[in-house]
Amino acid sequence: MTNNILLAIILLTGSHLYIKAQEVLTAQDTKISFFSSTPIEDIEGISKTGASVIDITKGDIIFKVRNTSFQFEKKLMQEHFNENYMESEKYPFSEFKGKIDDPAKLKQNGTHYVNVSGILNVHGVAKSYSTKAKIVIQDGSINATCSFDVQTADHKIKIPSIVVKNIAEVMKVNITANYKPKPI
Repeated sequence: MTNNILLAIILLTGSHLYIKAQEVLTAQDTKISFFSSTPIEDIEGISKTGASVIDITKGDIIFKVRNTSFQFEKKLMQEHFNENYMESEKYPFSEFKGKIDDPAKLKQNGTHYVNVSGILNVHGVAKSYSTKAKIVIQDGSINATCSFDVQTADHKIKIPSIVVKNIAEVMKVNITANYKPKPI
């Protein structure tokens, strides 16, 4: 299934077979998590099956994750997340398509901090986001991490009044991706 997602990502980014393999790096098993903290309860959802593609020449980047891949400490949380909040049957994926502001840094070994901006589509609602990312490059491989806040209301995720004190209005999203060159 991850390979199908990865292929879809490559097709969605408009990549064609003429792109040189060293310009496009892929990250399978990308870790995407979100955290909600309230005085009553902390909730964390973690997926380790996200996929990402980065074009190191243009700075284009895309992340895609199947909503049902998020795991929770309690099975009931996972059930409510998929059925009531994310409506995962109707909206099976969450996706970010964006651009890194200084793609030249993606070709230099070392640790770099870059700005990333783009569109996050969650729960069928697309919204612009901008954040900083830490990029560590060593011999053609890239490790990228970033963190940003997402307001549930911005993506029309409704929290029932009965549990409004248990779920934060703002979720902290964390992403970790390890990119390796991969021929297309």
